[in-house]
Amino acid sequence: MKRPSLGAVLWALIPFAGTCFSVALWDRIDPRIFGLPFSFFWLISWLFLTPLCMWRAYRIETKQDRLQRKDGRG
Repeated sequence: MKRPSLGAVLWALIPFAGTCFSVALWDRIDPRIFGLPFSFFWLISWLFLTPLCMWRAYRIETKQDRLQRKDGRG
């Protein structure tokens, strides 16, 4: 099993950091966005951003795999 690339790991950590380590920034009721408290809006927005980050990490890994196979190292 090969190790993931640094770029893929960083893209995968973005949603984790965005939801876990930013609580002090978004732990508020006001302002309201689309009628939702900002904290709910923040978490719901990460529901849509997380697949985009994972897709980018996947693309980095598949590109790296293709390059290794082309070079004959895989």
